[in-house]
Amino acid sequence: MSTTVFCKKFQKDLPAMTIPPMPGPKGKELMETVSQEAWESWKSHQTTLINEKHLDMSKANDRLWLIEQMEKYFNNEDVEHASGFKALD
Repeated sequence: MSTTVFCKKFQKDLPAMTIPPMPGPKGKELMETVSQEAWESWKSHQTTLINEKHLDMSKANDRLWLIEQMEKYFNNEDVEHASGFKALD
């Protein structure tokens, strides 16, 4: 039996993650509010941002910027995109 969560990204009940995606309170919060589908979608977007923006995950400022983008992504706010990116209608 799959556990579901009301996903704040997709605004509906969807299968939940089976383990927190990161340690600590933030991981617990994400597990309770974000579906597995939304997390997978974010991972893809995150990879694009890291590559296109040439982020260095060893730098605190780059990590903080990426976390801010993650928050915006899950809250359906405007987020950064790769240059030349065109959303599908």
